Amino acid sequence: MSSNVILPKWGLTMEDGTVVAWHVSEGDTVVEGEIIAEVETEKVENELEAPCAGVVARILVQEDETVDVGTVLAIIASDEAEAAELRGA
Repeated sequence: MSSNVILPKWGLTMEDGTVVAWHVSEGDTVVEGEIIAEVETEKVENELEAPCAGVVARILVQEDETVDVGTVLAIIASDEAEAAELRGA
């Protein structure tokens, strides 16, 4: 079963964030808690961790893109077969 990587609300006044850098690519295997991206919010950079272990199936928000809190940034699949299915391969 896949899991969504969502932009969390790191502060009371946080409304959006900008993906500064992805440390993973589609198809990469990740472990829970691994740093997968850097997100800038109100001039502070935060490290975004993988919420679960699996394979990065899709990256939905590109670097330098600003999105609202709660936006799905990426999808992590449980295995390579599910990741391929989610990528439409």
